[in-house]
Amino acid sequence: MFDINGGELLIIVVLAVLLIGPERLPGYAAQLASLVKRGKRLLQDTKARVDTELGPEFKDVDWSKLDPRQYDPRRIVRDALMDDDDDPAPAPRAAAAAGGTATAAATSASDERRAAVPAPFDDEAT
Repeated sequence: MFDINGGELLIIVVLAVLLIGPERLPGYAAQLASLVKRGKRLLQDTKARVDTELGPEFKDVDWSKLDPRQYDPRRIVRDALMDDDDDPAPAPRAAAAAGGTATAAATSASDERRAAVPAPFDDEAT
């Protein structure tokens, strides 16, 4: 959570002993422990209260899917572009009639599809 390794923790303990003093250190450690316990209890009570107020329909929600750290803009755009391929591609009649190959037919079909879809426009950005 705090990304403190053993060496850094040792330096913090030594500084605490030097700055606070060995006489007052146990009292401050007890205060810190009670503060951590109180914070943990507060978080548990808050979670329980939120669960009871939201009701049983929110207990089945998978909150890990809504974690913003998992969102990758490239994946979102790729998935959105792949969803547009649900409709079938137009038949390659023009290329077949002209005597073209299958590659030319596929290229002309994708060109027709690109021409049929308008470019996105964001009126708030202009």
